[in-house]
Amino acid sequence: MNRTANAGKETFGLIIGTRAYFNADLAIDVRKTIISNLTEAGYGYVILDEEDTPTGGSMETITDGKKCAELFRKHRDEIDGIIVSLPNFGFEIGIINAISRAELNVPVLVQACDDENDKVDLDSRRDAFCGKISVCNNLYQYGIPFTDTTLHTYSIHSPLFMQDVNRFAAICRLVKKLTHCRVGQLGTRPLGFNTCRASEKLLQASGITVVPVDLSEILYNAERIADDDPRLIEKMSYIRGYAIVLVAYDDKVNVQAKFGVAVKAWIEENEIDCCALQCWDSLEQNYGCAACVTMSMLGEKGIPCACETDIAGAVSMYALRLASELAPALADWNNNFAEDRNKCVVTHCGNFPKSFIRDEIKLGPLGVLGRTLGKVRTFGAVYGKCTEGEFTYFRISTDDTLGCIKAYLGKGEMTNDPYGMDGCIAVTRVPDLQRLMKFICKNGFEHHVAMVRTDVVDILSEAIETYLGWDLYVHE
Repeated sequence: MNRTANAGKETFGLIIGTRAYFNADLAIDVRKTIISNLTEAGYGYVILDEEDTPTGGSMETITDGKKCAELFRKHRDEIDGIIVSLPNFGFEIGIINAISRAELNVPVLVQACDDENDKVDLDSRRDAFCGKISVCNNLYQYGIPFTDTTLHTYSIHSPLFMQDVNRFAAICRLVKKLTHCRVGQLGTRPLGFNTCRASEKLLQASGITVVPVDLSEILYNAERIADDDPRLIEKMSYIRGYAIVLVAYDDKVNVQAKFGVAVKAWIEENEIDCCALQCWDSLEQNYGCAACVTMSMLGEKGIPCACETDIAGAVSMYALRLASELAPALADWNNNFAEDRNKCVVTHCGNFPKSFIRDEIKLGPLGVLGRTLGKVRTFGAVYGKCTEGEFTYFRISTDDTLGCIKAYLGKGEMTNDPYGMDGCIAVTRVPDLQRLMKFICKNGFEHHVAMVRTDVVDILSEAIETYLGWDLYVHE
């Protein structure tokens, strides 16, 4: 039995456990409730039909487990994760055979139901509190990683169940898509940015593929775009609707739009999920515009784009995108904020997505590069101050010395403090910021950090620690 998920939603393999000596009707009721909840939320599911086992489609024996494993294997391309629910004690044999024989290698969520103190007679008792320990023990023995629920047990009718399912869905989405990620590398790492080096081999070991293209190819394709090309006309209109273009640079919109069209075409042709772009400073020198607004618009539409060919930064952004389904940004940990040692300024030339910015955004020249290369050749920077509110910060790094991918993660607050700097600006407050900076410096992390405007620390930490196996520091 299977139901297709709504667009953008995940599909789960469902296992309802039961055990002889316990009332199997409890399992049938839980089965109906879970299917109803998932359907209402738009998730898909794959589950045995009621007639497939003696207990109404619930899991008990090795035979039950083999049937379930066969069903799951048939739908392996659809199933993003497995949900195990224990309406009663359950029998680990059927459950562990179903998961191990299916060999899906997807996240697993284990949920168990509460007993009620006035319903512990032989017809009503569940003992799932104990049964869950047995199931988890078996998963541990078989080397199958799994995710626990908020509470050890709770009623299947509790709002906690769907809260846990929604969290689990984000974990499944992150694990699946990040381990099949295609990172576009548009141009080489700029001279003077050793900090942006990354190991393709370490990334590939986690399923992350780097797809390179020389920047000259992008620029060549951009220059060949005719002024009457419908794609160009549409892009120019979109840019002018996306941000206020300073009058002095209005004629540069054409150049910027051609670059954006060429980048988008390459991304689509190569099935790119996120990208890192050589924005400093070959683009300005050899083509005559900045890349910021192109990166900002790509990020807003779900394709995170990192500056200065920061491949690991792009992956960090993509992870935040998958966890939150919101647009991420990349910035420097850039300035102290007077003598408040738990505040600092995070900023970049101007690539933040529009959703980060408090008011209307403006497009103008780059600040730092504009001083040396000229304002005309550096048009395309996004000017704006971030709206106050919570944010999650995250950074991965490929450590060749240790032979691993490592990461740090935490959350903070963007404030409304004024600050006199051009570009994309956010004054942030991070608890015990000085300890975080010491950790970053001592462990060789880069100066770039990815950010998203919500709290996804729990989702990211569970995905990384339980399923990806990266070294992770969570700052609190």
